[in-house]
Amino acid sequence: MIIVGSGHAGLSVAAELSRSGLQPQRDFAVIDSNPDGQRSWAFRWSSMELLTEAGRSTVAGQHLTGDPYRRPSPREIEQHLLDVELSLGVTTMWGIRATGVERLGDGSTLLLSTNEGPVQTRNVVCATGAAARPRTPGWAVGAAVPGIMVHSADYRGPGQVPRGDVLVVGAGHSGQQIARELSSTHRVTLSSRPTDASAGRPIRRLVGRRRTDARGAVALSLDPEWAQLGIDVVSAAVAADGAHIVFDDGRRIAPQSIIFATGYRPADGWLPRRVLDATSGRGKRGTTGVPGLFVVGMPTYGSRDADTFAGARRDAISIARHIMKRP
Repeated sequence: MIIVGSGHAGLSVAAELSRSGLQPQRDFAVIDSNPDGQRSWAFRWSSMELLTEAGRSTVAGQHLTGDPYRRPSPREIEQHLLDVELSLGVTTMWGIRATGVERLGDGSTLLLSTNEGPVQTRNVVCATGAAARPRTPGWAVGAAVPGIMVHSADYRGPGQVPRGDVLVVGAGHSGQQIARELSSTHRVTLSSRPTDASAGRPIRRLVGRRRTDARGAVALSLDPEWAQLGIDVVSAAVAADGAHIVFDDGRRIAPQSIIFATGYRPADGWLPRRVLDATSGRGKRGTTGVPGLFVVGMPTYGSRDADTFAGARRDAISIARHIMKRP
């Protein structure tokens, strides 16, 4: 059996399989497309803080040490996952990318295609991540700014951004954090929608208190924190006309640089079309219409909170049970 992805979701499945009596490298293998030992957390900006508190960042029953209420950094999570991997005895096979999977005839065997060649196995667990591919709005192709235009996945800090006005598109957790960080060195405009553009979740303040409002930008602009930081909160950006960005209230600005904090798409493109087209996956706890093929860590295919540490573990428990019951 093969687990595709060595992040928290994949390791959660590995942990549950181990608890069921299976041994890594003998009964199941873990592959990952990233370079040797570099999970996606290694590529996030160093000052980023997770939305999930340290006390809720449990993987395979192992907890982060220190203040449970702090927001851990990507480097902490990277080390945490390495510690979990070592404790489980998992040796991840790095640099192997899954490119497709299909059922062989009417039997119980799956054919997993990878950049290293095909392999036959009875079970495949897709754990390639709900936040794996940066997503940008369609209008971005029409934007032409003199500075930089990058997704938050490629943001590294204020020193990366040329001098001048900066537009941060997306007022979810990452967008708010980036806007706040840039406000000490740049003039920042924060474009907000009624909900987080990446996951449809309610807008959250950086201090962690939930705040929702159908007007989005209005709710944020009423928060005195933004005025104190000198951040101009505006409505949703809807179009680009060269150097000018147009918002849904008709306002136009010409920023020097743009940071897109507009979320991610899952890395599920290698799954069979029949699985991708299914609309009733939620609530199945990671099972699909293909016997032996499972998905963990993606809300579309499992629990509503499947992309969280706790949600991935719940789905991992269910997936392990299904695997152990397979004839």
